[in-house]
Amino acid sequence: MMRQKPYCEFIEESEENKKWSEIEEKNHVKTGEKPLRAKKTFTCTQCGKSFTYQCHLDFHMRFHTGEKLFTCKQCGKSFTQKRSLMAHMRIHTGEKPYKCSHCDKRFSDSGDLKKHERIHTGEKPYKCSHCDERFKQSSHLKTHERIHTGEKPIKCSHCDKRFSRSTNLKTHERIHTGETPYKCSHCDKRFNQSTHLKKHESIHTGEKPYTCNQCEKCFTHSSQLKDHMNIHAGEKLCSCDQCNKTFLSASDLKKHLTVHTKEKPYTCYLGGKSFSNFSVLKIHQKTHTGVKKHKCSECEITFTSAGGLKQHERIHTGEKPYECSHCDKRFSRSAYLKTHERIHTGEKPYECSHCDKRFTQSGYLKIHERIHTGEKPFECSHCDKRFSRSAELKTHERIHTGERPFECSHCDKGFNRITNLKKHEMIHTGEKPFECSHCDKRFSRLADLKTHERIHTGQKPFECSHCDKRFKQSSHLKTHERIHTGEKPFECSHCDKRFNRITSLKTHERIHTGEKPYHCTECGKRFSHSYALHIHTKNYHSKAPYKQRCL
Repeated sequence: MMRQKPYCEFIEESEENKKWSEIEEKNHVKTGEKPLRAKKTFTCTQCGKSFTYQCHLDFHMRFHTGEKLFTCKQCGKSFTQKRSLMAHMRIHTGEKPYKCSHCDKRFSDSGDLKKHERIHTGEKPYKCSHCDERFKQSSHLKTHERIHTGEKPIKCSHCDKRFSRSTNLKTHERIHTGETPYKCSHCDKRFNQSTHLKKHESIHTGEKPYTCNQCEKCFTHSSQLKDHMNIHAGEKLCSCDQCNKTFLSASDLKKHLTVHTKEKPYTCYLGGKSFSNFSVLKIHQKTHTGVKKHKCSECEITFTSAGGLKQHERIHTGEKPYECSHCDKRFSRSAYLKTHERIHTGEKPYECSHCDKRFTQSGYLKIHERIHTGEKPFECSHCDKRFSRSAELKTHERIHTGERPFECSHCDKGFNRITNLKKHEMIHTGEKPFECSHCDKRFSRLADLKTHERIHTGQKPFECSHCDKRFKQSSHLKTHERIHTGEKPFECSHCDKRFNRITSLKTHERIHTGEKPYHCTECGKRFSHSYALHIHTKNYHSKAPYKQRCL
């Protein structure tokens, strides 16, 4: 065992030091001895504090002057008091003379022991003067009181933002530096906050520490539990004053309000560009932050990390080191493999906090949650339309640009959506991959099959919110609801008349065009309406079977 060095080896003792040591020892009250009360005649000119003895005032003045007479020979650190130096020296000697009476923990400083013992006793001696909250440490009280005073003394060196805590500043500065010190032990993801890492890791572990006391449903985040509890309470606490839509949380309402206000509260401190959504700002900021010193030799794209470059280079080399254990598929990234394997396992780790829906990817969950929040972060640069998905915006913008990137291989027709191209190509191929399980009918589209099957099942899933009527198709419901709302979206191009159905508009326009598409096969007479042909056939050709043909 290494012998501890005596304190004297660490103290740089001058004549001045000796003098102050004697004063400290002389005026130190012995244990159990009551100090004599005397008149405080010596007053500090700096702060007005009074003292009984001149030596006490002289000692106090060191706090104002910053004079530090006691120096550690080991590291050169200086102190205003000898006892502060003595406490400091224990760092070098390793001595921990103060033992907790409740547990085996030892401390080098009596103040640290006192703080620690409050864990056992539950004592909170520091009370807030603004509210009833109490604290174990004076520093915690000081930080708390800034909530009431609004004081933010800690300023960011990169921007004008100020903070009440140094830890908050440290976290904020990572936005500027791009530092992500917290790495997931299960995958390659990194985070700038330990809380974000903790939340993320619960996806891998499946841990759900927050349990509802009403239905025992478990959640990974406390915010999810809070939102869920409002469902039991029957509450939708936050209401939009623009459209009366209600939300379970203030954050959801805040996201939704940007749809109405078109407000962009999140501004990039470097480029000045503003965004309505914080996550979009975060993506944008990656274009500024971080030195991209790792350059691809093939295409000259640069990356902030060697790992990022390595992953990118697999695009050029075609390397796919990660193989699925269920099938022969290979992947360039472990994250891609993990996502793919969920197809085999059926695992859906991402659960919606608003409903019971689960997803294989966090991105899918994020998009889904916008149904509940009404958030539409992607805005068209040509018009005021907003979208919940970037893909929807891209497709929409083709209306303005006229771009039709998806071309039919059988004819010259072009389409702005790949789904529209696929549907169209079935006209050429005659392919009908979707077969009805009740009859032999086949369909080129899954949606058409689903609609058809409702003839067999009698299912009418679309219910009118104004009356009890139900419909097989959403389009039929939409048309029906116009009876209640009075909406007439289809306007005649010849006059000001409006209609709630496109078929009604088409029929009306025949008055202007003179078109008569319905032809009697008996006498050749033509009619603009099918019912006119029907009456004509009944009146003049009643013995003959009723026929009609639309040219």
